[in-house]
Amino acid sequence: QVQLVESGGGLVQAGDSLRLSCTVSGGTFSTYTMAWFRQAPGKGREFVAAITSSGGVTYDTNSVKARFTISRDNSKNTVYLQMTSLKPGDTAVYYCKIAIYWGQGPQVTVSS
Repeated sequence: QVQLVESGGGLVQAGDSLRLSCTVSGGTFSTYTMAWFRQAPGKGREFVAAITSSGGVTYDTNSVKARFTISRDNSKNTVYLQMTSLKPGDTAVYYCKIAIYWGQGPQVTVSS
């Protein structure tokens, strides 16, 4: 059974940085595209970034490009989301995804 365990959320101030981690067990991590999504209060879940098995990356250009960096370590079955210059608008629950499976979603709260 595939399981995703996320960590790294928290409460920060505007301009701060955070790194989210998502470790996958029970699946062939290295062959799958990994993605991060987020869901702000009262809004739908939206795409943030994705990274293919070979390291190709895609970002939601409207909101996070140049501030967020997605990466992966296949030796650790882990995908990361490095977030810098955080804004209050980045406040959301962040979810990682592999295939049809979702992480539990750590909360990221950015105060102004």
